[in-house]
Amino acid sequence: MPRFALLLTTFIWGATFPVTKAVLEQIPPLSFLFLRFLLGAILVGALFVLWRRRLHREWAVLRAAAIATCWLFLGYVLQTVGLQYTTASNSAFITALYVVIVPLVLCRFDRRVWVATGIATVGLWLLVKPSASGNLGDLLTLGCALAFAAHIACLERFTREVDAPSLFVWQMMAMVVLLLPILLIERAPAAAFAPTSMLLIGLGITGGLATGAFAVQIWAQRILPAQQVALIFASEPVYAAWLSWYFLGETLDLQGWVGSAFILAAVLVGSWGSGSTSSESTVTVVQSA
Repeated sequence: MPRFALLLTTFIWGATFPVTKAVLEQIPPLSFLFLRFLLGAILVGALFVLWRRRLHREWAVLRAAAIATCWLFLGYVLQTVGLQYTTASNSAFITALYVVIVPLVLCRFDRRVWVATGIATVGLWLLVKPSASGNLGDLLTLGCALAFAAHIACLERFTREVDAPSLFVWQMMAMVVLLLPILLIERAPAAAFAPTSMLLIGLGITGGLATGAFAVQIWAQRILPAQQVALIFASEPVYAAWLSWYFLGETLDLQGWVGSAFILAAVLVGSWGSGSTSSESTVTVVQSA
């Protein structure tokens, strides 16, 4: 049962890539991010009220949330803006590199890390096909993977020092606060906020289902070993690529599929890191994707 629940959770996260790609045809990226996190913050806040759970306001919690949110904000902005210039499948596969980057950020070097990094580098080159001009979307998405990895390096420490649910709530609220002034600068036309079916579906998946997926992950991680959870989450880019092909008509040539396979292999190798601490760090990464 927990494994099946995690597969559904990963499917939801994979669906956010093509959904966001489609929604960006109507609304600018930062405006959509604001609506997404506003909805998520409202839902999480409502659950705290219904469950009568205390929201911790100690300085340690607020400080941890501020530091972690800086990386979370950077990651989501780079990922969402990057989706304007690259395909949803490319975005999903490149974002998945955070599973490999995390042990590098935490300076946990072993043979598996170097093998995974080498495989991922080859796969990224085959997928992105770098040229003199380069692809801005792929470059921004790679930056988002680095930001998410840094966010996880923070979470590994902070979730053990402060109340984790409160830390999550403060991050959701801080994202809304950070995105509000940028939303005003972006000045999206009123038509961009029209409640079309695509926008409502996008918000339902990214702001509703994806937020609920975090709760499923927390429950499942109490039952399954961290290594198994990480391996299940490695299937996220596969779901994203399949959904992008089915709904958006995106295709990958042979070189792209080979590169994608290399990246997925690197994700799997990186998830098999030795030591419980490394495994736990890798799993936490997915909470930011």
